[in-house]
Amino acid sequence: MRWRKQFRQQTRDPKSIMSIQLYDSVALLSDIPDRGLRRGQVGTVVEELAPDVFEVEFSDDQGRTYAMLALRADQLIVLHYEPAMAA
Repeated sequence: MRWRKQFRQQTRDPKSIMSIQLYDSVALLSDIPDRGLRRGQVGTVVEELAPDVFEVEFSDDQGRTYAMLALRADQLIVLHYEPAMAA
């Protein structure tokens, strides 16, 4: 359960949030009920609107967009599909 504590610390500390890039896959860190989005839903960054503000597109398995909205970097976590290189 040590990883949970580490994850919580990383997501609360803005300095630990990795730099979000265009086309990154990201997941929501909290629910956005008025848009029907839940914590953990995956989207794609399609535009940088301002420093630390991104337009994120959420699509279904067929590629149909069901939500697109501006989100702050502290509302997102970047998803990684490959292991990090050892230092």
